[in-house]
Amino acid sequence: MNITAVIMAGGRGERFWPKSRNASPKQFLSLTKDGETMIQKTVKRLMPIVKAEDVYIVTNAAYTELVREQLPDIPEENILAEPCARNTAPCIAFAAAVIGRKYEDAVMLVLPSDHLIGYEDIYINTLKKAVRAAENGKNLVTIGITPEYPETGYGYINFGAEKGDVYEVERFVEKPDLPTAKKYLASGKYLWNSGMFVWKVSSIMANLRELMPDIYEGALRIGEAFGTPGFTEVLAKEFSAFRSESVDFGIMEKADNIYTIPGSFGWDDVGSWLAVERINETDDDHNFINGDVVTVDTKRTTVCGGKRLVAAIGTRDLIIVDTDDVLLVCSKNNTQDVKKVIAQLKEQNRTELI
Repeated sequence: MNITAVIMAGGRGERFWPKSRNASPKQFLSLTKDGETMIQKTVKRLMPIVKAEDVYIVTNAAYTELVREQLPDIPEENILAEPCARNTAPCIAFAAAVIGRKYEDAVMLVLPSDHLIGYEDIYINTLKKAVRAAENGKNLVTIGITPEYPETGYGYINFGAEKGDVYEVERFVEKPDLPTAKKYLASGKYLWNSGMFVWKVSSIMANLRELMPDIYEGALRIGEAFGTPGFTEVLAKEFSAFRSESVDFGIMEKADNIYTIPGSFGWDDVGSWLAVERINETDDDHNFINGDVVTVDTKRTTVCGGKRLVAAIGTRDLIIVDTDDVLLVCSKNNTQDVKKVIAQLKEQNRTELI
């Protein structure tokens, strides 16, 4: 059976402002010194098991040119442009309907575009296990991440009995408070929810038909119009009518035959500026320095310079990011509050800075 990959690349990456902007969000940026962007890394690591012609990028219509520039080997017709943002369930339904026009059935690897993987061989082996499980019946498989600490910023997967390479999913749980996260970690029965899924086109479409029939019917009409002169009009009409809902809530929390595979392959969702020091080498003072930067008595500081010199003196536990029009100086304890700055800029109608 053909293996396809659906890369979800429509997000705006607001927590990486001011580098990540509406016109060039996080997935199209390089956050490592090798110069490869997040989406380029995502596609490249899949090449051992997926052909380039079977990779589909679902993105915002405003980003299609960025996708073409950064992923020239992906066929033009595989860049699926969402006319508006509608969360992951409509995104996946759109892709499944299009792939269903090409193949009688196929396995879909559904993956975010902005994660990093430390151990790619282990990652590929994990995906191969998930593919085997997904080919069996109507199984829906999710890749969980073996937790290393009691994280409160992720949802969790509670798993049960082992079934070969996979485990039955007991339930999905929302982001916990710290005491609850500690209990999850101690139990050994919970995984971080990574947002990576594997299933057959027929399996996800059957679940959409049962659990989200309105989105299923709209996706069918989109699939039928794909490749025809009227496709753009049909897509705009049908997709904009979809309700915004995640596949986790719409399908995974309600469906049967849900399985998970624990993953231990150096996963990082690169969720905020704190991730930069995790995914890059730091100096003896635990600083990550990139660009034209001079430091004096600086420790545990991330500095991403731009066109001008940045001098950091006596700083501790800071994030400093310099761009042409914005300078961000942020305590490491407050990186999640970058979104609050964006909210203020929206209120002030300073959209050119967002």
